Amino acid sequence: MYLKNLRLYQYKNFPEASLEFLPGANCLVGLNGVGKTNTLDAIHYLCLTKSAFNPIDQHQIQHGTHGFFIKGEFDREEKLLEVSCVVELGKKKIITVNGSPYQKMGEHIGLLPLVLIAPGDDSLIRDGSDERRRFFDSLLSQIDNHYFKTIVQYNQLLKNRNELLKRFHEKGKVDDLLISPFDRQLINLSKIIYHRRSSFMDTFAPTLEANYQLLSAQKEHVEIHYKSDVEDPGFSGQFVKNLSKDILLKRTTIGVHKDDFKLMINGYPLKKFGSQGQQKSFLIGLKLAQFEVFKEEKGFKPLLLLDDIFDKLDDERIAALMKLVAKGDFGQLFITDARPERSEKIMESLQIAAKFIELG
Repeated sequence: MYLKNLRLYQYKNFPEASLEFLPGANCLVGLNGVGKTNTLDAIHYLCLTKSAFNPIDQHQIQHGTHGFFIKGEFDREEKLLEVSCVVELGKKKIITVNGSPYQKMGEHIGLLPLVLIAPGDDSLIRDGSDERRRFFDSLLSQIDNHYFKTIVQYNQLLKNRNELLKRFHEKGKVDDLLISPFDRQLINLSKIIYHRRSSFMDTFAPTLEANYQLLSAQKEHVEIHYKSDVEDPGFSGQFVKNLSKDILLKRTTIGVHKDDFKLMINGYPLKKFGSQGQQKSFLIGLKLAQFEVFKEEKGFKPLLLLDDIFDKLDDERIAALMKLVAKGDFGQLFITDARPERSEKIMESLQIAAKFIELG
């Protein structure tokens, strides 16, 4: 799969732009602030219906205008897909494929798989469990539509139950007939989501470790420990017993929305015991494992976007990553770099044919 071209109108810092790409490596170069990362984010929009960096669509609209338009032509297994995204103030976002709009944005997820490696990825280590759940939910949603629908249903039920809890808290009175259906459905969906996440980690973890070893040339053992309330055989009973506590706190206190994926190195938490280099290798290994999962599940290579990695990685890790690229393990590649001479030197040394696109 590859993106042939991209059209932007009133998107972030672009009044208007038209870009053409090669099926292989594409280097977006130029000074900081010219729109290199914004271009990658526009590609992310077309693939996943949202920004990778800011969840609020209106914030992507160019200042002083009332909406933006993005369009791209993808070749997916020799089938042309023209994908467009329109966002206007006060109106519903519209995503179309070959002129046909979606009724629900979720119908698009998985059609155009994409992996983005960006400086902000360290939030997966630095921040709380929300970030890690979001990463794995997005990954699973792109390869398993049933999982996507299940997690959407769970989150909607959770929101509704929490609203009930707030109402009970305000009134000082519980209505068992109202809360019981939510409890039964959330317990059931928690078990379904838990088993899907758990089975996925059995195959994902070895792929992560293999990629870590390729990048780091180290002997450390890396792994992910998936932790969930549902592991407890008494989970269903505890969920119901927690009602008084949930009302007091006005939120549902157990369930798969509290799960965590603990990132480990040599049996210890990566956040506390991993060096900066080890953490970077872990994150890239994580994203490359995501790439391999997509390739295996979809039968074709997803897009790979590398944002500003040459400034964030040491020479050894850059060399290890680019050697993988040179081997042809990846399909279409997008790289941003504020120093074109550096990218040119790397591409030339590895004999990678690349198109350089200067922005600004």
